Amino acid sequence: MKKFLLALTALSVALMCGCSHIEEYEEDIETTEDEVEIQTVNVSNKDYYSRFKGQDISINVYNWGEYIPDGSEEGILNVNEEFTKLTGIKVNYSTYATNEELYAKLKGGASTYDIIIPSDYMISRMIKENMLEPIDMSEIPNFSNIMEKFRDPEYDPGSKYSVPYTWGTVGIIYDKTVVDEEDIGWDILWDEDYAGSILMFDNPRDAFAIAENLLGYSLNTEDSEELRKAAEKLKEQKKVIQAYVMDEIFDKMGAGEAIIAPYYAGDAVMLMDEFEDLDFVIPESGTNLFIDAVCIPKGCRNKEAAEMYINFLCEPDVAYAVADYIGYSTPNQATFEMLDDEVKEDGISYPDDDFIEEKTTVFCNLSDEANLEMQTLWTEMKSSEEQTPNRVIVPAFMAICVIASLVILIRRYIKKKKDIF
Repeated sequence: MKKFLLALTALSVALMCGCSHIEEYEEDIETTEDEVEIQTVNVSNKDYYSRFKGQDISINVYNWGEYIPDGSEEGILNVNEEFTKLTGIKVNYSTYATNEELYAKLKGGASTYDIIIPSDYMISRMIKENMLEPIDMSEIPNFSNIMEKFRDPEYDPGSKYSVPYTWGTVGIIYDKTVVDEEDIGWDILWDEDYAGSILMFDNPRDAFAIAENLLGYSLNTEDSEELRKAAEKLKEQKKVIQAYVMDEIFDKMGAGEAIIAPYYAGDAVMLMDEFEDLDFVIPESGTNLFIDAVCIPKGCRNKEAAEMYINFLCEPDVAYAVADYIGYSTPNQATFEMLDDEVKEDGISYPDDDFIEEKTTVFCNLSDEANLEMQTLWTEMKSSEEQTPNRVIVPAFMAICVIASLVILIRRYIKKKKDIF
């Protein structure tokens, strides 16, 4: 009887423990499921999106790299796929790395696009050169979600050709385990203590803006002498630069191949989320505030479908998915209200209003003459890269070897002549 009672007690204990483990396992499952938030899209008017269904329509979208949620990660919305499900319109999607690359592609006329997302100054230039279609704002009811301060911008008076997509500032991303300095400013990009570990933007407008800030010039200067001095400043920087890059900044900084680089705030936020040794600062001396906006290029094939796509991007849920995925700031008021306070107050994505008012500058389109001069100075500066010390060592060594070989051959020839005679 004692043995039976002992066995019964042991069985009861085992069952209780088993149940406890089952409950813990179920709790673990629930916790894991809760960690992955599945993004969804609720649109303001489903009927609006139904008129092109079954018509086999497609649009060509040309955007920056890594600049829209693509469903590549669990729980992340695939914006283009959701648009197709909702409207029946297929999206052909391709990317570019700089505004200048986008401009050259459109100017060349080799490809036709229905949607592009250039930056402020490039939008202004394209308007001037008649490269954009006016947008029928009656077809964009969700434009009402755009914050007042982003409407009627200087680069597009009356918001006739563009609808804001994202905005942000430019700052410096750095490895805080190596760079231990207070009040980091733009001059750190010239610091010889970090030579060989500094990256620089590979586009003239952003690069010149940094040099202009250091020299105390306007970021929109057209003064020929100031542009020349900015180019000289950039030339001085070359001796410490590891590489001129754009999208590669993410990989190089993440892999520890570089320790300092200028970077866009949104990209910096995403990079810091992945690598805890990195930090970001917006220099107190000021910086560029940029706005990327959705436009329809001249000669697009499906303007009404393109306008529907723009309206879809302005849906609060879609704009939230974009801001959450790429880390850039949203101009959509309804979306902003959905963000966590931690994001709104991080000082990077949404800097203080006073700082924005007093310390930031939005690029304006420069005159044709100033654009040409800047591009010429940039090309000359980049091409002179061959003359930097590191580039000269190998050719100089080879030249010395050739000269030495010639001297040896001549001496042998002379000795041979002496032996004969």
